[in-house]
Amino acid sequence: MTSTAVPVDLAPFFDNVGITPAGDLSSGAFNIWGNTFPAEELPERSPTTLGGVPFRFPDRGPGGADNLRCGGGLIPLPEGRYDWLYLLAAAERRTEDPVHLHYADGTVDPEWLRVSDFWPETQAWFGEREAIRCRSLHYPRHVQRPMGPALWRERIPVPREMPLAALRLPDNPAVHVFAVTLLPAGEVAPA
Repeated sequence: MTSTAVPVDLAPFFDNVGITPAGDLSSGAFNIWGNTFPAEELPERSPTTLGGVPFRFPDRGPGGADNLRCGGGLIPLPEGRYDWLYLLAAAERRTEDPVHLHYADGTVDPEWLRVSDFWPETQAWFGEREAIRCRSLHYPRHVQRPMGPALWRERIPVPREMPLAALRLPDNPAVHVFAVTLLPAGEVAPA
C-alpha cells in the first residue's frame, strides 16, 4: 500500500480500556468480565502496519482509554475520495451491524461492518484478515495462557465516487474499534 493511506486520529473518541499491562490487570474492561488484551503482545508504536495497512495504533498511557466502544457515534473523517475504510476492531461474539457513510453533499449510505469474535482460538467467521493474535488473555486478577484473543482487520467499501466526510458507527457495545485508516480512491491494498 502506498504512503497516501490516511490513518484517522480516534483518540478523542476513545471511551474504553481494552489493553492492560501485566502489572495492572484490573484497570481494563473490554467486556463484562473485565478481560483485556495484553499490552506486552501488541505494537508499541504508531503508526504500525498490520495486514499491509498502516494504522494509528492507540497510545497506551496508564489507565487511558485505547478503543471506542460502538454506541452509534459519528466520527468526522478527513474529507476526501476513498475506496475503502479499514478498521482494526474486535467484538465479543461475532457481530453484523450497519455503519453509515456520510458524504460531503449530505448523502448517507449504509454498509455492513462484520467483526468476528475476539475470543481465544476463534477463527474468522466473515473471512476478514487477522491483524493480531495474542498468546494470552488478561483477566482482572490473572493472566490466562494459552488463550489467544484476536484483533481483526476489517474493511468497508465506499461505493460513491464523491468526497466522504464522516462515519457513523453501529450502536452495539460489543464492537470495539481501535483504529481506522482510509484508502484513497484508485489505490489497491495488498491481498
